[in-house]
Amino acid sequence: MSSAHLDQYRAFAKYNSRFNRQIYDLVAQLPAEQRTRDAGAFFGSIEGTLSHILVADRIWMGRFAKSGHDFPALEEADLEYGIQSLAQPAAPDFAGLQAQRIAMDQLIAAWVEDLTDEILAAPMRYQNLAGQPREHATWIAVSHLFNHQTHHRGQVTTLLKQAGVDPGVTDFLVFALA
Repeated sequence: MSSAHLDQYRAFAKYNSRFNRQIYDLVAQLPAEQRTRDAGAFFGSIEGTLSHILVADRIWMGRFAKSGHDFPALEEADLEYGIQSLAQPAAPDFAGLQAQRIAMDQLIAAWVEDLTDEILAAPMRYQNLAGQPREHATWIAVSHLFNHQTHHRGQVTTLLKQAGVDPGVTDFLVFALA
């Protein structure tokens, strides 16, 4: 790994935070029924998909916190270790979900500052939700964290479009060159 990867992850953290704010601001304008209606996405509704992203981020940040590397940003973080389902609600309502998303984005932004080339190259060991052991380079998990958000936010933008809401520009390239 090279410091270019560190720069990339830091840029992804900023992009995700900005894009999450953009999406949540749009979703907040929808009636609750429209946010929570099952639209046939992997996690049902717009809100269900946003909740899934947050739950998965909590899982991954918990795995990073337990990885044996020094992550000062994660020392006091409220992370999840007993999640049973990737579809479980992350918050009791949309306002709580939005507040927790903001907090998670701040945590991720601080955490990427703790990453080093050595950490990215080091092996990461954990168990998946099925209890199966996994091991791979840490950079793979970091890349997955950001890719996972992008994947499911893409589903949310499709659901917004179907609801008649323009999600605006979503490309990382546009963000990076702005």
